[in-house]
Amino acid sequence: MWIKKLSLILLVLSCITTACKRSLENKDKAIRIGTKKIDKLPYYNTADFTPSWLPTDDELKMFHKIPNFKFKNQLGKEITNKDLRGYIYVANFFFTTCPSICVKLTNNISKLQEEYFEDDEIKFISHTVFPSHDTVEILQKYGERNDINPEKWYLVTGKEEEIYNLAREAYFADETYKQTHDKNGFIHTENLILIDKNGHIRGVYKGTLPEEIERIQRHIEILKREYSNG
Repeated sequence: MWIKKLSLILLVLSCITTACKRSLENKDKAIRIGTKKIDKLPYYNTADFTPSWLPTDDELKMFHKIPNFKFKNQLGKEITNKDLRGYIYVANFFFTTCPSICVKLTNNISKLQEEYFEDDEIKFISHTVFPSHDTVEILQKYGERNDINPEKWYLVTGKEEEIYNLAREAYFADETYKQTHDKNGFIHTENLILIDKNGHIRGVYKGTLPEEIERIQRHIEILKREYSNG
């Protein structure tokens, strides 16, 4: 009787071992497949962020790009989209007196700035959504308090209407506006937007979350490989 019980136990243990082995093999396979899936980043052409994978060159010519803009940075220097042409960059919207999500955003972008401090391919741009308060002088003090390198990370201000239009129509950053279409609403978003060297949107991230900052780093590296491979 005990022999039968022992045989049954051994059979169960064998099944468990086999199942665990298969589970690990499947997991490894899934990881490999997952890695393969993000060898390239998608393009985003619309405010609903529906990904477009591997559009043709002709299709890409018609794809959404960040349009021309002109603002002043924390040093009073004029910044246009030409200053970001040929760079991979991360954009966001904030205001200096924000006590909540903007603090986390600035802290997390600071980590990215540190990571890519000596990487000439990468830049950052933060647009104030409270330009009546956030003057060049205020932005300069804010940048100094947060150890922001003005050559690497632009804090920009300008006309409110232009900033808000850019946030809503170019970067698709204002999620509330997508639902209400209320142009009088205040923009308060945690989104970080990843832009490639040609001005295309290639990713959107919740910039207050540490895991999203890790994800944007992985995606930046994918974009860098995309350009290094031609």
